[in-house]
Amino acid sequence: MTIDAMIDEVIAREGGYSNHPADRGGPTNFGITEQVARAYGYAGAMQALARATAVSIYKARYWTQPGFDKIAAICPAIGHEMFDTGINMGVGTAGRFLQRALNALNRGAADYPDLTVDGAAGAMTRAALKAFMAKRGAAGGEVLRKALDALQGERYIEIAEASPSQEAFVYGWLANRLGVLS
Repeated sequence: MTIDAMIDEVIAREGGYSNHPADRGGPTNFGITEQVARAYGYAGAMQALARATAVSIYKARYWTQPGFDKIAAICPAIGHEMFDTGINMGVGTAGRFLQRALNALNRGAADYPDLTVDGAAGAMTRAALKAFMAKRGAAGGEVLRKALDALQGERYIEIAEASPSQEAFVYGWLANRLGVLS
């Protein structure tokens, strides 16, 4: 799946303008929060954010800058998962999930060295992913994706437990963010 197709999928899921009173992200449009839009130079009203601007932000902030495009070159399903998780939870959280899962799956560092869990999907993380995929193949990529989904689901529950106002979103997060990517 191309980055453009992934962005289309995310925008279809996120919808247009929203300003739910319990949403800690505040006003959003096409899934882009006001804070993120401002960081990328958008100064207008969030209701008027152009789709093309949202697409540009998605490509830069959630694909190229964190290196998820390079992760996708190794395993497209993991790159897709990282992109989606990065949008919803932050790219550092997505990177930490990948590093934690790779550490847990390396058979006591027999397949590749443990990673520092710093959230950066850099050269060491990519090398570990390459080694994992060489050892486990396509079936391993699916197991790794499930591990990432498990970590993401756990985090959603933690968020709701820590802040009951966020319970308004848990059902949708679990229904629309876990296990829906190929």
